[in-house]
Amino acid sequence: MKKQQLGQGLEVSAVGLGCMGLSHAYGKPTAEGEAVRLIRDAVQLGCTFFDTAECYGTPDDPHQNEVLVGRALAPYRDRVVIGTKFGLTFDLEDGKVNHDLVPDARPEAIRRSVEGSLRRLGTDYIDIYYQHRQDPNVPVEVVAEVMRDLIREGKIRAWGLSEVGEDVIRRAHAVCPVTAVQNRFSMMARWYEKLFPTLEELGIGLVAFSPLANGLLSCAYRDDSAFEKDGSDYRAIMPQFSPEAMEQNQGLLHLVDELAAAHDATPAQISLAWMICKKPWIAPIPGTRKELRLRENLGAADIELAADEVAAIDTALDGICMSEVFGGSVVKKAS
Repeated sequence: MKKQQLGQGLEVSAVGLGCMGLSHAYGKPTAEGEAVRLIRDAVQLGCTFFDTAECYGTPDDPHQNEVLVGRALAPYRDRVVIGTKFGLTFDLEDGKVNHDLVPDARPEAIRRSVEGSLRRLGTDYIDIYYQHRQDPNVPVEVVAEVMRDLIREGKIRAWGLSEVGEDVIRRAHAVCPVTAVQNRFSMMARWYEKLFPTLEELGIGLVAFSPLANGLLSCAYRDDSAFEKDGSDYRAIMPQFSPEAMEQNQGLLHLVDELAAAHDATPAQISLAWMICKKPWIAPIPGTRKELRLRENLGAADIELAADEVAAIDTALDGICMSEVFGGSVVKKAS
């Protein structure tokens, strides 16, 4: 598979696999055997980049995803890049579907987290370790100092930040070079494009999560698509899936359909290829539970879009009226 270069020389497959949805936020967890097979199939198809976090799980098993990813990738550990995240728990008492996020980036908490993640993943090192969200009580410089120590100790190879802007990136990078920023990015969520000059200047990669707008850009959903109402599927409350939004987004979905037909591809593949071809340091990490979708997503790496074509898509997107798109859970403010 085509490769993309993140910062500090970290090479990954052009399309990675976001593993969160196997355990969290997209309905009841996938059966372990089925999930392990899917992850291993991804390796056989050329995927080398796998993403998880210490908080991806269920109320009964909050770390389920790391354990799952570790078991699945154990036979291939020297062939893959594993990213995980620290510094978040969920407020399970808030009564929300998408629970508020509670950050904790105290150095002692990071130390506990990294040891837990290493144990659950069954590995001696983590390839890239992200601060999941900023902790208003802990300056990012303090976090960067801990990351520098963990790199020296060999417990992590590189580190990154998630859902951050330019100021935080520059402050962190000045203490310990940042390898990647993992931010929400898709045809519907382009607000972080303003960071591209900074990322290019500093030699930092972008890992794009929710690159298909939580699946909407696959064009597989309709205005009557149903999601589990028991609180296990965040799509039930995501604004882009409401009947009104589905109608509002017809122009976007029509554009993606047209582009897909012109390239003998699927809408999801075009949506991913658009960002892969935009910069050689962008790597999307779509998630899925289905073998067919896995093959489809990874196949996006084979689609080449010229620079002028990417620019034309950007211009078209600028002129399309779209609905609001899910922007993530609320991070609790410091008390």
